[in-house]
Amino acid sequence: MDLGLNGKRALVTGGSLGIGKAIALELAREGVDVAIVARTKDRLEAAASELASQTGRTVVPLVADVTSREQVDRAVAQAAERLGGLHILVNSGSAPGGSASATGPIETVVDEDLLQDFNVKYVGALRCARAAIPYLTQQGWGRIINISGTNARNAGNLSGGARNGSLVHLTKTLAVQLGRYGITVNCIHPGTTRTERTPRLLAARAAELRIPLDEVEKRDFAYESPRGNSICRMVDAAEIAYLAVFLASDRAWAVSGELVVATGGAGRAVYY
Repeated sequence: MDLGLNGKRALVTGGSLGIGKAIALELAREGVDVAIVARTKDRLEAAASELASQTGRTVVPLVADVTSREQVDRAVAQAAERLGGLHILVNSGSAPGGSASATGPIETVVDEDLLQDFNVKYVGALRCARAAIPYLTQQGWGRIINISGTNARNAGNLSGGARNGSLVHLTKTLAVQLGRYGITVNCIHPGTTRTERTPRLLAARAAELRIPLDEVEKRDFAYESPRGNSICRMVDAAEIAYLAVFLASDRAWAVSGELVVATGGAGRAVYY
């Protein structure tokens, strides 16, 4: 299937690692020139070089922190200038690994952790969309894809769940506002996903359970495990990227303002 993406231009936040990097790679493989945004210059430039060498497309590294409106506005303007326009925005930026979030009993929640979580994920996505929309409307064709997470459906993480839920609302609001300009907006909820961080997380889980490392994933994703999913294995970042590329494509006009859950079928609840 021709996805109609060849020659399009995209900006992907959180593009130096994980799901963001995987999405940037698959977009480039479809003929899209991509600007990737992250905070860490060395890692960002290494990722851009790697993606460009794998795909033959232009991949522009842009250092920016999505908590700064000034930096976001500058990065989006630079992306549009260096790529020759902008058609696609993927909001995949997130807080640095290990950052605090508002978890645990409500009496232990630190207000600043909650606000920082929102500032990065929700307000960061809003900043990026606000900066990108003039370029998308100028093209008369646009896609915005927000990468959220299934904490929105699960109790426990007071900031992670709320900020992910807020991204769903932002998605619908933007879809309603922008549809008349030829722009669709959608949200993806990944669950547990294999990325560069996975080996470290599995090692910590093995230590917690006191079992061999190669047994952790098998145990957690077994059919009987409440931590698992319907496909009985971890979803790979590339599989999230395939979905994002379809939503970004010219074949996905019928999907806008929607949430797509991509967990491999985690959980047993039925949602309507």
